[in-house]
Amino acid sequence: MVSFDGLMGSKRVLLGLGLGQFVSLLITTTGFSSSELSRRGIAVPTSQSFLNYVLLAIVYGGYMIYRRRPLQMKWYYYLILGLVDVEANFLVVKAYQYTPLTSVMLLDCWSIPSVIFLTWMFLKTKYRFRKFAGIAICVTGLVLVVFSDVHAGDRAGGSNPVKGDMLVLAGATLYAVSNVSEEFLVKNGDRVEVMGMLGLFGAVVGACQISIFERNALKSIHWTAGAVLPFLGYAIAMFMFYSTVPVLLKLSGSTMLNLSLLTSDMWAVLIRIFAYHEKVDWIYFVAFAAVGVGLVIYSGGKNEDNTGTLTGEGGGNIEGKERDEEAPQDRLAEISNSCRNSSSRDEGKGHYYSLVSEER
Repeated sequence: MVSFDGLMGSKRVLLGLGLGQFVSLLITTTGFSSSELSRRGIAVPTSQSFLNYVLLAIVYGGYMIYRRRPLQMKWYYYLILGLVDVEANFLVVKAYQYTPLTSVMLLDCWSIPSVIFLTWMFLKTKYRFRKFAGIAICVTGLVLVVFSDVHAGDRAGGSNPVKGDMLVLAGATLYAVSNVSEEFLVKNGDRVEVMGMLGLFGAVVGACQISIFERNALKSIHWTAGAVLPFLGYAIAMFMFYSTVPVLLKLSGSTMLNLSLLTSDMWAVLIRIFAYHEKVDWIYFVAFAAVGVGLVIYSGGKNEDNTGTLTGEGGGNIEGKERDEEAPQDRLAEISNSCRNSSSRDEGKGHYYSLVSEER
């Protein structure tokens, strides 16, 4: 007979896989929106992301004002997160102007080992051999996609490949920093607060960058329906992506998020087949299966219990077990309760809320 804990664990794994593919489809949508804008000669990557940050600030920031709770994390954490997130989006999109598509796809995988190192170093995440096996299979699938592009002759030379490659590596590293920082803030703070403050500071940083680098480009755009609709589609898809990512980070961790996003290239292939009736190499299907198998392997397996200490806001230590990438919700609730107990010494400054206790 299947135990209740085992059943809940299976549901959690399936939910994590489902959410991972949902955000992957959203990223595919943003990619096609960006391609349509590029086809029309519109190259303003920061302006595209700016609309998403404004939506986050309005929706989640408005709810923060309505409930009138004090910030659970220091405001400058969110300023740093907003700066890193805006620049990561800018660098990777900018790289397409200098280096071939296949190089961007391959080098963007750098975010995966970066996330693993950062979560191991700062979040004390414990990885077993099964996790590394799943990661290796996922990366193998993506390498097969790149090999398929080269094999099919879909390879265009860039104007400055070295510069483009450096931009991709820098952007992928910033993506890893952003994802791990957001995972820490979500698991030790409040999802609504993280999204609202990220939207606020992301919009501020984006507005400053647009005024310096993209002001003239925006003036030269002829704003027809064909230009406005991709802008709106990109913004809505990114808003849904940013709203879903904290849930996935809370449930499965930043490594699972980055592995799930590898399938975005596979979904793009399916859209090419059924929407544009284009022919693709058979290796794509092998790669899609490999990434799927890798995700299932990574999601399975039991957690490893080790002692560890996590530092919360105000310098207090949260005593508990060392985090695993698939940490169950009861362990997160235990951490949340410990944090509330440690912060009860200063009740006048507010309570330390967690996403688990809020959603329950």
